[in-house]
Amino acid sequence: MKMKNATITVSEFILQCSIESNQKTIMISALTFIYIISMFGNLLVILVIILNPQLHAPMYIYIGTLAVIDLANGSILIPKMLSVLLLSSSVVPYAACVLQIFLLLHVEEMESLLLALMAFDRYIAVVYPLQYPLAITNKKVVISLLVLNIFAICFKLHIPIFASELSFCHTNILPFCFCDYATLVHVSCSDDPKYSVPMITGAVVYGVSPLILVLLSYSRIAIEALRVTSAGGKSKVFSTCVTHLLVVGLFHIPLAFFYILPAAGITITRETYNVIFILGNAVPSMLNPIIYSFRNQEINKSIHTLFIRRRSTPIRRK
Repeated sequence: MKMKNATITVSEFILQCSIESNQKTIMISALTFIYIISMFGNLLVILVIILNPQLHAPMYIYIGTLAVIDLANGSILIPKMLSVLLLSSSVVPYAACVLQIFLLLHVEEMESLLLALMAFDRYIAVVYPLQYPLAITNKKVVISLLVLNIFAICFKLHIPIFASELSFCHTNILPFCFCDYATLVHVSCSDDPKYSVPMITGAVVYGVSPLILVLLSYSRIAIEALRVTSAGGKSKVFSTCVTHLLVVGLFHIPLAFFYILPAAGITITRETYNVIFILGNAVPSMLNPIIYSFRNQEINKSIHTLFIRRRSTPIRRK
């Protein structure tokens, strides 16, 4: 729906997921598969952590929180993307679009901060193992997560306000499968620099800074691991690092392309833009519980205990 050059206020947006028609079926099937596996895997991780008292420890609270974030991320994003793909376009009320933007930014920011906390947790556990039980407790972990959650919410309360101030004079069509603040600013007629500030500050505070903390923590862990004399101890440290770095890489690398390429002036097709966004948000939500299930022995054992019960039926003698 094209509009005249007069500046007006719109009440809804039209999402047009720019995916070639011959690839829509593949994308719909892939998203459905990702969503089912993500929901099942993350719910399973949360369940085994709740049911097993031995997993009521700081590291597993972090892993359980990550599973909750991944559940929220998938639920906010994938169902709506599927509806857009199935209908070729979708009308979204302005308020609903802004709400999706806010929630999606929140889960992305919380995951980035959580991964930094997990890296710091492993840093203390490896470098200062004797101080770890006192430095990292369940109570401190819960408080830190609550504080970060409140901070993340307060830090972006201006997003809905800025979004409500935007005016549109060319189109109310968003060419992607989702509502995105950067796209909203791009298609609007508002050229005030203040609307671009949240994108830059958010990328630094919630993207670059946590990633630097993660890399510094694991660099220090790697140095400490090299000093370990026993092969078993060294292997255990590196195995822990690899697990977390896989999760960090799955989260940061696609999103880095998603935000950095357009900011650097590199032109990419809308279809590529959509695919990168899907990879950066939907795929990690599916793979994170799989990575932790296979690489964490305690979670793996808990899953086996939950599903594979040994048959110990006694033989009755007459």
